[in-house]
Amino acid sequence: MTHLPDPGPQPGVHDLGYARLDTDRLERTGDAEVVYGAGKTPAQVVELLRTLHATHPSHAVLATRLSVEAQEAVAAALPTAVVDPVGRTAVLGEPPVLRGTVAVVAAGTSDAPVAAEAATTARVFGAEVDVVNDVGVAGLHRVMGVRERLDAADCLIVVAGMEGALPSVIGGLVGVPLVAVPTSVGYGASFGGVAALLGMLNSCAPGVTVVNIDNGFGAGVFAARVARRSAPREIKENQ
Repeated sequence: MTHLPDPGPQPGVHDLGYARLDTDRLERTGDAEVVYGAGKTPAQVVELLRTLHATHPSHAVLATRLSVEAQEAVAAALPTAVVDPVGRTAVLGEPPVLRGTVAVVAAGTSDAPVAAEAATTARVFGAEVDVVNDVGVAGLHRVMGVRERLDAADCLIVVAGMEGALPSVIGGLVGVPLVAVPTSVGYGASFGGVAALLGMLNSCAPGVTVVNIDNGFGAGVFAARVARRSAPREIKENQ
């Protein structure tokens, strides 16, 4: 068997053996690598967060989809970390200077875990966050009551299960860029969020884009980047 020579340390990579951290991502994209906690041991989550924070000491780092055991390990080993058991996230380090506003809108309280993941992600990725809970379409007056808050945002994240109608309703009320997040809540024929996903993909309201089922993280990244880009343009236009 031929053995290739060890190329040695690779620039922009921190090799931990079980993971190869992309330490250049912050410079390339403006956002540091995020730890996806599912499938990792609590000890690995702690080491990955600690290593990323040491690499980017002036920037908050994020871990998502943490088990209860991983949340407890992070809280014990990294006492300055902010752990959210609802969104199953942990944040280590100070948030960046916030630019722009993302409104995270949840149709019902059952959507709270996905909405919380989206809200935490948007903050870590540099946007102010306004969370609007429990304004599903079964009571449209609740949506109308927060319309000004929605219209004031630079980007909207609308989280909904069941039939997934809320993004279409909001997309028809305001002209703000909107990312819809279908959730896996609902009764039997919701097919684990597929019904909401298909409803959102077929939205008749313009300006609605859709991420995958329960993907609050992906929505948070997208919305924060939209908000960050929008805010400087508004400031420039008003000068």
